[in-house]
Amino acid sequence: MDIFEGILTRKSVKAYKSDPVPKELIEKIVEAGKAAPTGRNLQAPIILAITNRQVRDELSKINAEIMGATNDSFYGAPVVLVVLAKKDVRTRVYDGSLVMGNMLLAAHALGLGACWIHRAKETFELPEGKALLEKLGIEEEYEGIGNCVVGYADMQPAAKEKKDNWVYYVE
Repeated sequence: MDIFEGILTRKSVKAYKSDPVPKELIEKIVEAGKAAPTGRNLQAPIILAITNRQVRDELSKINAEIMGATNDSFYGAPVVLVVLAKKDVRTRVYDGSLVMGNMLLAAHALGLGACWIHRAKETFELPEGKALLEKLGIEEEYEGIGNCVVGYADMQPAAKEKKDNWVYYVE
């Protein structure tokens, strides 16, 4: 897929089939995330590639509770790629956002659906989120940036009209 076509045709998918995503595809998406530029090349973000159903369901439950809902906040996606970044790096949100953008585009280029799910920051401020990081041996202080849910789309996302005043040319 041409990069411009991918950028212009990617849409957020909010319904997924339960089919597992092959590990090779997850690894390609993660590699795209790792290729994102970071401030001063500090490489502050990390990615949690979650396919364990129990952990995935627990994170979805926490995420839903934060937003005041009870549904699956990950729309049934079998994969959650959580992006976190070191709290002491000033560019952490920008760096992590670029990682998220790369992964969303990579998933689309591979024929998968993906969506950015917010509330990762709040999730990893909770004792449950901190406990997961500790269990994984992640000892430094990290801030949640976003959850990139990935899977095979079970819907056709609709294209929405773009607003007129996005760009102002100064010539």
